[in-house]
Amino acid sequence: MKRIIQLAIVGCGWAGDIHMEGLRPLADRFAVRACVDNSSDRRSDFANRYGIPVQAETLAEVLAMQDIDVVVICTPPGLHHPMAVEALKAGKHVICEKPLTSSMELVDDLRKVESRSIGRVMPIFQYRFGNGAERVRRAIASGSTGKHFVTTVEIARTRGAEYYKQAWRGKFATELGGLWVTQAIHIHDLLYSLVGPAVAVTSFSDTRVNPIEVEDCGVACLKMGDGSLVSVGATLGSVKQQTRIRMCFEHVTFERLVDHETQRIADDPWTVLPRSDAVKREIDAAMDIEPSPFSYFGRQYELFHAALMSGTPFPVTLDDARASIELVTALYLSARSGSTVHLPISKDGDGYHGWAPQ
Repeated sequence: MKRIIQLAIVGCGWAGDIHMEGLRPLADRFAVRACVDNSSDRRSDFANRYGIPVQAETLAEVLAMQDIDVVVICTPPGLHHPMAVEALKAGKHVICEKPLTSSMELVDDLRKVESRSIGRVMPIFQYRFGNGAERVRRAIASGSTGKHFVTTVEIARTRGAEYYKQAWRGKFATELGGLWVTQAIHIHDLLYSLVGPAVAVTSFSDTRVNPIEVEDCGVACLKMGDGSLVSVGATLGSVKQQTRIRMCFEHVTFERLVDHETQRIADDPWTVLPRSDAVKREIDAAMDIEPSPFSYFGRQYELFHAALMSGTPFPVTLDDARASIELVTALYLSARSGSTVHLPISKDGDGYHGWAPQ
C-alpha cells in the first residue's frame, strides 16, 4: 500500500466537515481526492473549502476511479449499508460513520461481503480515541484500578425544530432511530471499550421533546460481563449541553464532566480520585504514556493508516460495530417489551433483523 492514501468523502454535510478537520494535520498520510454529494451546491462548496480536485454526483463515479483507495461514508444512516456493500464490491476500503447500519443481520451481511473483497471496513467510533480515555483505558488494563463497581452516565443534549428541518432526521427509515443511535451511541462504545460488553439490558424511552417518530429521552441499566453495573440517562431537551461520566472502581474513581460548547468528553483532563497514595502511584504510572499529537478523528485516522501500512486489524472493526448494534437492539427491545433483554442476541432471536417498528 502506498504511503499517501487517496480518499473520497461521500456526503458533504457536517459529518464530512468533521472528518476533514480530523484529516487536516495528516496531509503526509492522506489526500482527499474526491467528494460526492447529490447536491451540486453542497459538493461545490465543500470542494472549494477544502481544495478537493474531483466532484461527483454519485458513488459509482468515484468507485470507478482507480486512484481512490478508501471511501469515507458520511451520508444519512439509511444509506450506509448499501453504499458500504457497493464500495467493498469495487475493491475499496470503507470508513463509515455511525450507526453503521440498522440491524445485526446487516452487519453480518457486511462481514460476508468484506470476506470476499480486498477492501476492509472501519466503523467510526472516535470517542474511544480521546487522549483522556486512552489513559483511563491503560489504567484499567494495568489492574491497578481493581474491579469495576458502577458507572453512571448523563447525556444532556439540545435538539429542536431547526435540527429536524433536515427531512431524513427523526425517522426510523433514514436516521435509523433517535438518541440511542445518534447522540448516545458514542458513549456506549466508549464504555464498551473500557468496561464492556453488557450481558443484560433494561431500558425505557419516550418522545417528549420534539414531534418526531423516534425517541428523544431514555434511561437504561446495563449489567456488564464482569458483574458490574452501568446506568445511562439521556435527553435531547436539556437547556445546557453537557455529558458526565463517573466510573467507580475498587481502588479509584474516574470522573469527567464537559460542556459541549468547549470540551469533548473523552479528552483530558479526567478527575482521578485514588483510594490511597500507593494506588495513586500505580495509577499515575499506568497513565503516564507518551501522548499522540492527535485525538478523536485524527487519532483514529492515524491508527487506520498504520494498520493499512502493516496489514494489521483496523483500530475499530466490524466486531466492534456489531457489539454496538447489538446493544442498540437490546435498548429498543427492552423499552418496547418492558422486560430485561439478555445478550448475546441469537440469529433466531427478537431484534436480529432490526429494531424499527414493523
